[in-house]
Amino acid sequence: MVRWGLIGASDIAETRVVPTMRSLGHEVVSVFSTMPEYGAAYAARNAIDLHTSDLNALLSRDDIDAVYISSTNAAHASQARAAAAAGKHVLCEKPLATSLKDAYAIVDACEHAGVLLAVNHHLPGAGTHRAIRELVRGGAIGRPLWVSVRHAVLLPERLRTWRLSGEPGAGCILDITVHDASVVNPLLGRRAIEAMAMSVRQGPWTTESEDAVAAVIRYEGNVLVQTHDSFTSAFTPTRLEVHGDQGSIEATNVMTQDPVGDVYLRTSTGLREIRVDDRRDLYEIALGAFACAVHLEGDPTVSGGDGVKAYAVAQAVLDSSRSGHVAAVQ
Repeated sequence: MVRWGLIGASDIAETRVVPTMRSLGHEVVSVFSTMPEYGAAYAARNAIDLHTSDLNALLSRDDIDAVYISSTNAAHASQARAAAAAGKHVLCEKPLATSLKDAYAIVDACEHAGVLLAVNHHLPGAGTHRAIRELVRGGAIGRPLWVSVRHAVLLPERLRTWRLSGEPGAGCILDITVHDASVVNPLLGRRAIEAMAMSVRQGPWTTESEDAVAAVIRYEGNVLVQTHDSFTSAFTPTRLEVHGDQGSIEATNVMTQDPVGDVYLRTSTGLREIRVDDRRDLYEIALGAFACAVHLEGDPTVSGGDGVKAYAVAQAVLDSSRSGHVAAVQ
């Protein structure tokens, strides 16, 4: 059991994370929000006994073991470092930070404090994605050559706030492309080198940030990865394809928050469906692994170091889309 403090009164915490915490037998002790009235209403709506607009007050509580940070992206770095200094384990929403300097500072702070750091990328733990990684690692498609990710969705109306602003961390690249990287990095097991990208603003709203992007990323061994991410596609099924010199993996509806989707393997013998038995909730998998890691019984689904690598890919895509030039993945 983990006793949680929430840093950020967010939609993702309310709709996904808090219900999962409670289903696992964890306790949600308090919520921090910079807006006192909103925080009070949020706490009441989610049956959280305590709320505060004083971060130090939350972090100083002895009955909190870990914090879940789901504030706006630009606030992650200072809040995560403060939590580490207070001796709290940290589960941070993606992206881990809005600069590589800050991302590494979070990792260093947690290592120095001896606390666990994980990033709440939900996709890598999914049964479908674990099955895909096993196929690639087992040589089912031979040498990987090309990966294609389609992660184009329609941004729900309730989320059309800071994500469409011009503040650091806004836009679809640091909201969606970073998730793609969290999947592709462990799938290929190699380092991303550089990215080329083009982004646009195409939604039926006013936005100061990119709401659609297409990118090509080169990984070690000259593996190419193509991504299409957007906030603007209402009817587009998500898709992940991995093509090798001996076969291809075709997975549909797997870039989602739900334990759905189908995985197929195509080789010289034909097309066959890959059975995926683990259909647990993706947040149950991530939060369960985090709790085990807190008690030194395993590793989190996505470590702090993994989160830095995913962010670095997304930042290179963002840099390229804004400069018009190839950007190195730092």
